[in-house]
Amino acid sequence: MGTALAISLARKGEQVTLWGSEFDARVLPELIEKRSHPALPARLPDQVRVAGPDELEQAAKGASIGVMAAHSAGARSLAKLVGGALDDVRIVVSLAKGLEPETRKRMTEVYGEELGKPVVAVGGPALAAEVAEGLPCTAVLGSEDAEALRQTKEAFSSDSYLVHDTPDCAGLEYCTTAKNVGAIASGIVEGLGARREQAYKNARSALFTQAVHEMAAFVEGLGGRRETAFGLAGMGDLLVTSLGGRNRQYGEMIGSGADPKHAEADMKERGMTVEGTESALDVYDLAKQAGLDLPVHEAVYRVVHEGAPPAEVLEALR
Repeated sequence: MGTALAISLARKGEQVTLWGSEFDARVLPELIEKRSHPALPARLPDQVRVAGPDELEQAAKGASIGVMAAHSAGARSLAKLVGGALDDVRIVVSLAKGLEPETRKRMTEVYGEELGKPVVAVGGPALAAEVAEGLPCTAVLGSEDAEALRQTKEAFSSDSYLVHDTPDCAGLEYCTTAKNVGAIASGIVEGLGARREQAYKNARSALFTQAVHEMAAFVEGLGGRRETAFGLAGMGDLLVTSLGGRNRQYGEMIGSGADPKHAEADMKERGMTVEGTESALDVYDLAKQAGLDLPVHEAVYRVVHEGAPPAEVLEALR
């Protein structure tokens, strides 16, 4: 999503530097030489400068907003890596959708602790490929810092990338975690149907509805606003991820008969991180601690982490 957002920002006239660490070695040569990302259809606009691992200080110099595109498990490591170069940065934006595995802290908490700056989280239905192409989408930003939220909204908003905002940052971030799990569930049901040459549209609709209500209970149980789950950050993001995201694809592979670990390894080989596998564990543990009953999310946890049969996801609808 980092490259897609860079394209969107440059398209509206912002000056953007896309910096990659040594962990981006697989895609950096193509970004530099071909001005494109292998997973995206759009080329980089001329306004986007691409910088490699040894150009961090130069890349960050003069930047007012620093956008962090690492996945949730790598967020703290990224913050430690770049922190010393962000003197000019006033606002940090997190694109990751998930929690820190070791602590179950939200990304705004992780970046806030490490960088000591206001942090804004991004949520809502915004698939990277469509953002890069300039197709219309509506994202939602959340932060506990009202001024940082206002400035980021102003910087990110464009004719194609519409932005809403919410002060319920906790609710937004818990939605982005739970929607990963709901999308895996949707994919599993789709895969189960495919094995019988059926679409399972009724079951997928019922599952989507149940997943949204469970998400609302999860968000409220952890201190967020229940209504956030019924907006862009929750229902909207779950819908788009269930239609075409990586977590849905992973779930479909499982529902079609693939072993969960093999399916995840296969997607990793193709350069795709499936954050929903960790999110399933996060939601399961946090729900148990809070005394919440989330049948669909628990079924996904059991399928992904305990080897339960994929059909358990359908049983969760009973």
